[in-house]
Amino acid sequence: MTASGLFGATSPRLLNRLRSVPVDVIDLHDVAVDLLPSLATPRLHLALVRRPGAGTVLRLEEDERSVAVPLGDLADDMTRAGVASTAAGIEDALRSWVARRPVTDEAAATTGIAVLDWADAAETTVGWAVVVTRGELAVRWSPSPAARTVALHRIRSAATGRAHDVPVELRVEGPLALWSHPVPMLATAALVAPELLLHRVAGDGLVHPDMHVVITPHRPVVCTSPAVARRLAGQAGQPSVTLPWRSLSDLRWI
Repeated sequence: MTASGLFGATSPRLLNRLRSVPVDVIDLHDVAVDLLPSLATPRLHLALVRRPGAGTVLRLEEDERSVAVPLGDLADDMTRAGVASTAAGIEDALRSWVARRPVTDEAAATTGIAVLDWADAAETTVGWAVVVTRGELAVRWSPSPAARTVALHRIRSAATGRAHDVPVELRVEGPLALWSHPVPMLATAALVAPELLLHRVAGDGLVHPDMHVVITPHRPVVCTSPAVARRLAGQAGQPSVTLPWRSLSDLRWI
């Protein structure tokens, strides 16, 4: 994940304005001392650990997951991401960093939702993944080494079931059916049931004999005819995958 991805989006204009004002590690330490106790839970432990001669480390532990990052490195990452070097800016970035922490196997098992995400670094293929929502974020789960095959199947099956209950909004505009959700990544949850998706689209007056789906993870999903889908994909300024609706059930888990 890029530095900006660790702390949420920062506008290019703001980034340019703040690039010459680095986040000070002492300011970050002061914010962390005040903020971290309010973010901790019975399962999530956050602590600042002083290492003699080596600076302070921010340690995060939750079930089988643990992360330890030197405060100096975290301050540098915030600076590269264009985080405002004010107390409020640092606090927002630190909240975002904690929210993007690795998802535990228990959280995936109890609240995970099946969505489509990029299956490769080049963003050329998609596959099914389990995500856990934290506020307006959807954080992807990577199974821990301790997760066995039976547990993987159980977690993924439960996540697929929850995806059926995600309230995805449908809007038909001309030849396009757009599926969206306030947490953008959850828009693809509608694709766990392609037949129901087509039924809802047809109920709103859009019928194609060979419906195609344009998928851009973290963005609304588009359903339309093959010709329009190809045109949209060609005009898009970002990677996308176009598939016939019948192919959705063949996508693998990642």
